[in-house]
Amino acid sequence: MDGAYRLTEGPTKAMPIVTLLTDFGNTDHYVAEMKGVLLSRAPGAVLVDVTHGIAPGDVRSAAYILGRTWHRFPAGTIHMVVVDPGVGTNRAAFAFSANDHRFVGPDNGVFTPLLHDAKVEIVVLDTPESASPTFHGRDLFAPAAAALACGVALQSLGQPFAGMPDRLAYTQPHYEGKTVVGEVVYIDRFGSLVTNLTSDLVPKYARLEVEDLDLGPLRSTYADVTVGGLLAYIGSGGAIEIAVRNGSAARRLGVGVGGRVRARLG
Repeated sequence: MDGAYRLTEGPTKAMPIVTLLTDFGNTDHYVAEMKGVLLSRAPGAVLVDVTHGIAPGDVRSAAYILGRTWHRFPAGTIHMVVVDPGVGTNRAAFAFSANDHRFVGPDNGVFTPLLHDAKVEIVVLDTPESASPTFHGRDLFAPAAAALACGVALQSLGQPFAGMPDRLAYTQPHYEGKTVVGEVVYIDRFGSLVTNLTSDLVPKYARLEVEDLDLGPLRSTYADVTVGGLLAYIGSGGAIEIAVRNGSAARRLGVGVGGRVRARLG
């Protein structure tokens, strides 16, 4: 990979932020190897760990977290996502720009939150023969992210992407009479169930149900119920969440991603 992306001499300027979102965990050497490549090729880059705790191969959760976090960073930030169960197959590996940010990772739907209505410019990364077929995070994505951090033009990293990027399929909230029906789209480490229902769809007077269990009206905060009590509330991302005060709603209810949630309006 040495010399894959070459720079021209120029004035020194502050290095941008590179965020890392993977399913590699923090026990093994994988994250450290990627960071070593990034810092060797882009000395001074600011590396931010979004998370390495995604469940192995859980593209849907990675997409959710990316959608929650990328826009919190300054313009010019580079976001590297390596949740890549198809590594080494014919799935495309690409880099793209959108909304004054740049993104590097596999074409497997993980970038779905960026592809709805943003104008994007995508290139397919050139994969060197020396790249390990099982570790594109180190040998393909990290060098590309480092090159972008050093000012290399996106267009020089590969050929324009001619197809349609892979996108995850989501079930959209819908009405059944006077009921809005949605589903659980993510479960956080506290066991809270994050849904695709928002305050735009669900007024405060609505009564929430999950898998036919009545949760009552929306609450403001955990202290609105007793310890161990179930509650539904509008989370910090604007979506309705279901939790157990000082406990796990996922464990209590046995509900996972895709679980049915209803808001009764009358």
